[in-house]
Amino acid sequence: MQDVSFKPIGVIHTPFANPEDAPIQPCFAGDSRGRLEIFPEYAAGLKDVSGFSHLILIYCFHRAEGYELLAKPFLDKDKKGIFATRFCKRPNAIGLSVVRLVGIEGNTLEVAEVDMLDGTPLLDIKPYVSRFDIREGVRDGWFKTASEWQKYEGKKAQS
Repeated sequence: MQDVSFKPIGVIHTPFANPEDAPIQPCFAGDSRGRLEIFPEYAAGLKDVSGFSHLILIYCFHRAEGYELLAKPFLDKDKKGIFATRFCKRPNAIGLSVVRLVGIEGNTLEVAEVDMLDGTPLLDIKPYVSRFDIREGVRDGWFKTASEWQKYEGKKAQS
């Protein structure tokens, strides 16, 4: 199998310099703001993006070193298989977040509900389309009974 490589289309700017400062997921980020700086050679690809309220960002966990096949997620005390978590130390350090689009000026997008670190390389943007992205009959696996879940659900309700 061939190696796969990606070239960033831009960089994500957020107020979070360190992992411990960043929210664990966008749904816990409140109104935290960030900017997506799209490199000029990709700016034409932003045409029609303004019609969407939310975007799916695909990015590189640029500060994660190595990977773990068993990892302790933020919301539980027991280790889980890496593919049953959203932990950053993955065989391919790819992250995914759904953010709210606030505005566009030139090749810069202002977004809210950010959970990534400042300087994160942006690999791709896809529109969030409720008809495609919402599913019925979803099972949440171990998240439903996670030991820390209640604490974070409380934070979400307060924000």
